[in-house]
Amino acid sequence: MRGEPSCPKCGGRVRAPGLFNDSWQCDVHGAVYPLQPVIPPSVETLGVVVRRAQVPVWMPWPLPVGWLFTGVTYAGDDRSGGRATAVACSGPGPLGGMGELILVAEELGIGLGARYAGIAGPDPGTYLDVEKPPDAKVLTGGRPTPLWHVSGVPDDRAVFAGEALGLWLWAVVWPEQSGLLMYDELVLADLRDAGAELELVPCGALSPRLLRP
Repeated sequence: MRGEPSCPKCGGRVRAPGLFNDSWQCDVHGAVYPLQPVIPPSVETLGVVVRRAQVPVWMPWPLPVGWLFTGVTYAGDDRSGGRATAVACSGPGPLGGMGELILVAEELGIGLGARYAGIAGPDPGTYLDVEKPPDAKVLTGGRPTPLWHVSGVPDDRAVFAGEALGLWLWAVVWPEQSGLLMYDELVLADLRDAGAELELVPCGALSPRLLRP
């Protein structure tokens, strides 16, 4: 498991701000918000990300039956705060077996959602056909939020994206058939508003998908 910040777009090494740059730098992507190391899930680590986040920390709430919180990370630093968040959950898939879901909220151009989706990014852009009706809907903070299938992704996953609270919302589901989960009109809560309810989040083992999209 890496112990150093990395590029949210490619996972490569980043250089800390210094004399000649006031931002973190990736050799490939230039100035980036650094993706912080992924650590095993716990209520405490979730609370750290929630406190630092400048964007929503989305989680299905209540979690589907049998599902657990399986990790969290964010892109940003102590100065910027979290400008992208990724929350992983795992549990029984709709058609059997285990399913995994990563929800990403991010500002334009961060590229974390596209990395988990397996596309070039940094944003959904031409991978979304918003001229057609949405493929799924979720409730985000009580608001109906349309999501569209993201095209061009690897065969092992289903990816949906849309806009919530003026920011990108990505839902990446493994395996592909577990994408049926997104047709159940999931209710997503912003954990920044959860307060003491954070203590009730059930934790599982760390999702390897957070480490290796």
